Amino acid sequence: MDFHSSRRRGEDGIAMVIDFLLSNARLVLGVGGAAVLGIATLAVKRLIERAGRAAEEEKVEQKMAESWEELSLVSASPTLIKKGLEGVVMKHVAKAARQQKADLCQQPQVSGVTGGLEVQSKPESKPKRIQLCVLTLQERLQQYYHTRAALAPAEVSRAQSLALDICTEIQGFLRTRHPDMPLGEMSLGGSLLDDLQVVSADHACLLVPLQLEPSLWQLIRGEDTLITHPLHWMVRRVNLEYFPRGRSYWDRFLVGGYLSSEAVVSMFNKSVMETMNWPSISSTLDCAVRPVLGGPDLRLEIQPRDVEGGAAISDHALFVSMVPLLREGDVVLTAQPELTSPWVNAWRLSLYPWETQRLAQLDASDNGCRRHLLKTLKAVCRHNPALRLLNAAPLANLILHLSDSESDWSESSLDVRFQQCIIELIGYLEQGVLPSYFKPAVNLLSGLSEDQVDQMGFMLYCAVSEPEILLI
Repeated sequence: MDFHSSRRRGEDGIAMVIDFLLSNARLVLGVGGAAVLGIATLAVKRLIERAGRAAEEEKVEQKMAESWEELSLVSASPTLIKKGLEGVVMKHVAKAARQQKADLCQQPQVSGVTGGLEVQSKPESKPKRIQLCVLTLQERLQQYYHTRAALAPAEVSRAQSLALDICTEIQGFLRTRHPDMPLGEMSLGGSLLDDLQVVSADHACLLVPLQLEPSLWQLIRGEDTLITHPLHWMVRRVNLEYFPRGRSYWDRFLVGGYLSSEAVVSMFNKSVMETMNWPSISSTLDCAVRPVLGGPDLRLEIQPRDVEGGAAISDHALFVSMVPLLREGDVVLTAQPELTSPWVNAWRLSLYPWETQRLAQLDASDNGCRRHLLKTLKAVCRHNPALRLLNAAPLANLILHLSDSESDWSESSLDVRFQQCIIELIGYLEQGVLPSYFKPAVNLLSGLSEDQVDQMGFMLYCAVSEPEILLI
């Protein structure tokens, strides 16, 4: 009869005595008596075995209870951060991360006996596991950038080509349908053009410049109006006593003496999105083009067609947004009602050109890695659900603020700057304020709720001691 061997000390001797009794019981007690004694002995041995396992199970249950208590601390609500438990969270997260690294570095030595032969793990798995552990944060950041953040040049070129084809079609249609509309040359803009887009080339901007008569229109800063918002500007119609309404093409979009951005967007929505023959354009460009209706913005969805079947490939959709804008010097105002609501005649001051130009100038002056770091942070936030609401604007301003206090932005310092950005962002989240670099009165975190700030803060607190968790 086979019995499970016990780990308790002294049980091997008891097992030998029992086996000796069973082997000689048949001679003394006969077949029936030996069977009864065997059943009784089996029961006694199982009792001994269970008694030995009970103590071990108690130890295991105690360890599991302690582990669950630790896990409950780590996975508790993010609001614990505000209750002084940052040290507890950091201790357990660091402990778990170190244990995970040790497990990865340790060579698995699983051996067993199968027919007298030892079965060991495959030797080729050892170099791969060791390779994961020897990577420094600098190497992990470079690897993450090239595999998860940066876009392939062919993908960028293809998306730009599609967006420019759409731009040509729309501009040709407007010139034919509305020849008296004073528009400048439409162009491609945004992160796709500036090589700041990450993960996938899935969105682009078509800039539609409106041409205003300088003597008939005046751009007014938001602080000088009743709106008082530093990013909300207004465009006032002037010299009405000399040039009455009707002298300018854009007079038909006046609301209360100001050029209405909402009225301009509504006009483009009717004359472009609802009027153009998109099926015909789709066949010409060999892709599925359709307007995204029902929203406050002017947006098109472009889906390349499968070469073999001719069906649209939904996984590679490109969204192209039309953005009417006004330019005066270095001031760029955009018509984006989704950002200026409920003010129907407000225009949005775009800080994106200033931020992009400043980052490029700083990198050119010291051969820095600011744009590289920005793209890495954008990819991290896009892949992490807790940080997904952090868009490019606060991240770019975070780097600009840090550039005022740090001078070393070489590629070799990328890991240090990455960790600094995490710490700086935690400080801004705790205060609830991240001021714009060019407009300090603008809080770039004003659109986040308290729960969202807690979720972001919790994730970043965990990444202070183990920044690699953001690169998973």
